[in-house]
Amino acid sequence: MKISCFLSAQFDPSASAVEGVDGVLAQAAAAEAAGFHAVYLGHHFLARSAFVQPIPLAGYLARATSRVRIGFGVLLAPLLNPVALAEDLASLDVLSGGRLTVGIGAGYRRRETTAFGVAWEDRLRRLREYVPMLRALFAGETIDIAGSWGEVPGASLALRPVQPDGPPIWIGAFAEPAIRRAARLDAPWLIGPKGDDTELARLLGIYRADLAERGFDLTREYPMSREAYLGDSYRAAVADVRPHLQRQYAGYKSWDDAQGIDLDRYLARDCLVGSADEIVEKLRRWENDLGITEVSLRHQFVGVGQAEAMDQLARFGAEVIPRVSTPTTAGEVTR
Repeated sequence: MKISCFLSAQFDPSASAVEGVDGVLAQAAAAEAAGFHAVYLGHHFLARSAFVQPIPLAGYLARATSRVRIGFGVLLAPLLNPVALAEDLASLDVLSGGRLTVGIGAGYRRRETTAFGVAWEDRLRRLREYVPMLRALFAGETIDIAGSWGEVPGASLALRPVQPDGPPIWIGAFAEPAIRRAARLDAPWLIGPKGDDTELARLLGIYRADLAERGFDLTREYPMSREAYLGDSYRAAVADVRPHLQRQYAGYKSWDDAQGIDLDRYLARDCLVGSADEIVEKLRRWENDLGITEVSLRHQFVGVGQAEAMDQLARFGAEVIPRVSTPTTAGEVTR
């Protein structure tokens, strides 16, 4: 199993954003040194925090690293022009030497869609249309494209990505219709940080059944994002992370699910929190029972300082990654 991490590039508006970005850069370098597979960035506009936009930041991280993959989890693609998006992503793939992974999603904040003149329903249509457009442009095709964003006869990219078919495109989704949409687009489903094993098994069954119905290969990446914290015991880890996670989720005013969350149940069932032994056991279970191939961990929440985030990266690198980076012998993965 591959272990990756989510980097939080949003800061208190009263703090130094320059120092904040230096901290993100240090975390990316530490993740690379610790053996993490990839680092991922989030995306929002008009945030209350000082939110560093992910596309330029990804280019900055590409220059400062050499091995670790760089990606988005997720990029709000429907708010962007698809031609500009294709050019930017091809540029990032070149700048990173072919290390880019692109997770995209429809978004959940009406304030963002309204700011960009995108109708709420249109964001879903754009997501469906953008994926084949981007794939065609990455592959070097010349295509006629048009939509609510504009029109381009004979669109093509002179700048080609380093990866032969372009950077992989994943689709972030929570609800069943969005998961089915990912299957229809033959895109890996980037599982969000919510859902216990039973619910994930049910939704993965739907996703894989839809893939099979369309004749798509089931052998693919099955990435998942999780909130994570490594302590000496489950009790100690919860005591450390619970106040931070509570503040984090209180800030998700536009995410309905976050407002009614049972935090203690969420920590126990959905999150990756506990001792190294407990975390490794859970990762192996996700790998063997659900077929998960990569887990992206968020260690830094509201109120977590740089020193604590760096300590978590180092501990996961020393205590967890070496134990799960070798193939499991527990049995055949259920797909």
